[in-house]
Parts: sequence; C-alpha cells; structure tokens
Amino acid sequence: MGYKIISAKKFQTKLKATVHKSGKLGFADAAAKELGFASNAEPYVKFAVDEDNPSILYLINVKEGDEDSFRVNKAGNYYYVNTRLMFDSLQIDYINETVIYDMIKVEGIENDVYRMNKRTTKRAEKEDKDM
Repeated sequence: MGYKIISAKKFQTKLKATVHKSGKLGFADAAAKELGFASNAEPYVKFAVDEDNPSILYLINVKEGDEDSFRVNKAGNYYYVNTRLMFDSLQIDYINETVIYDMIKVEGIENDVYRMNKRTTKRAEKEDKDM
C-alpha cells in the first residue's frame, strides 16, 4: 500500500481576490505574494473560462504581457487588475454583490494556474444620515 502525505504548509494561507465596486480585481496580500507580483517589474495575468462550465474562471500568472494579458497595477502595497469590462461581459454583478474569489492552485499544469472559486454576498446598503 502506498500513500502520499498531504502537507499542512500548502493550506496555511488563503489566497483571495475581491472584485471592487469599480470592477477592479484586487488581490489580498497573501495572493499577491504567492503570485510574485512584487518581484516582477511588470506583472501580467490572463484569465480563462472553463469550456464545459463557463461559470468557472481561471487566473494564469504569466511572465510577459501580450494582447491577451491584463497588466497588474500597484497602488501603495496593493495590487489590482482593471477587469471591469471583462466582468461586465461575464455578467458578474459586482455592483450589487460582494464578489470574492478563493484561488486554488491547479497542480499538474506547466503554467502558474489558479482556479477561482466565486463567493458572493449581497452588498450592504449604506444608510443616508441626516445632518
């Protein structure tokens, strides 16, 4: 009988990305570190949709940009991608819902690929306060 140890180290950090109300995809600190954005002078990513299930989205971390890639921008210590038009075309309601993607590395693929599992909650409505 053979077995393989499942390392707890692999599951210590939760990789997340959140779609802002502006449509930008922002990366949590742990995700930005895992993707190596700080060590790359001009980081780029690509997105792919599963052919069998279009609701499944993948992020591909690429070394160089091309016409299919999105430039990763930096604001302070925060990294984000301008994805508004992409999410609009995928009909993802980031204005009325909080959209969070849990990122799970896809093993056995030569590129740095992450499956993006979507979680949504209704956005809290801000109350108008009389002054």
